[in-house]
Amino acid sequence: MEIAFLLIPLAVMLVFVILGGLWWAIQTGQFEDLEEEGSRILEQD
Repeated sequence: MEIAFLLIPLAVMLVFVILGGLWWAIQTGQFEDLEEEGSRILEQD
């Protein structure tokens, strides 16, 4: 039962880290133009 006192706070911190990373990606425009990036890979230089 003592392990739950360690795992629950670690899980909550991991959720906050993941949500923080998602918030950062949205704020910096990582998801703005997905179609152009997909077609840019297929085009030759």
